[in-house]
Amino acid sequence: MAATHTGMTVEEFSKIVIDWITTAKHPKTGRLYTEMVYQPMIELLAYLRTNGFKTFIVSGGGIEFMRPWTERVYGIPPEQVVGSSGKLKFEMRDGKPVLVKLPAVDFINDKEGKPIGIQGHIGRRPIMAFGNSDGDQQMLEWTAAGSAARFALVVHHDDAEREWAYDRKSDVGKLDKAWDEAVAKDWTVVSMKDDWATIFPPTK
Repeated sequence: MAATHTGMTVEEFSKIVIDWITTAKHPKTGRLYTEMVYQPMIELLAYLRTNGFKTFIVSGGGIEFMRPWTERVYGIPPEQVVGSSGKLKFEMRDGKPVLVKLPAVDFINDKEGKPIGIQGHIGRRPIMAFGNSDGDQQMLEWTAAGSAARFALVVHHDDAEREWAYDRKSDVGKLDKAWDEAVAKDWTVVSMKDDWATIFPPTK
């Protein structure tokens, strides 16, 4: 993936992302991928911002892929997105300064990398953190270990009818060790099947 985008400016890559995200549809539901975000997540983000919290996305996904559309979909601006990144190079093209993508990984924002990414981008330990896989375990541990009141929550994907059911044996998004940690440390565990009245936003 990195090799195919080598030499592009960040603006060129952003345009490709926007063109794709505004048209690409899920093969099973036929809905745009941006219409398959989680409604409870959207509602929680809005509630937190209404009550004075600053919200961030901390993902193992590519930061340059997420930033062009997270504000429109989640209400989270580009500077509040923390993700994995490739290396960039500054150069002049046609007399104008640009940032160019290189075929090399700069940082993987997953597992042990998430607390490091948070510290590097935000500079503060979160008050609350929400995750759904073993890739979030260290972020949740780091958040919960902070002083004063902290909150850690794990979402369990267990609704095969309305979404997908996967956890300990999944090849993608495995929830195993983080689930055990949540139970052991009394973090909140939310069941999509039992606790969420709605999964995705209503169709427009």
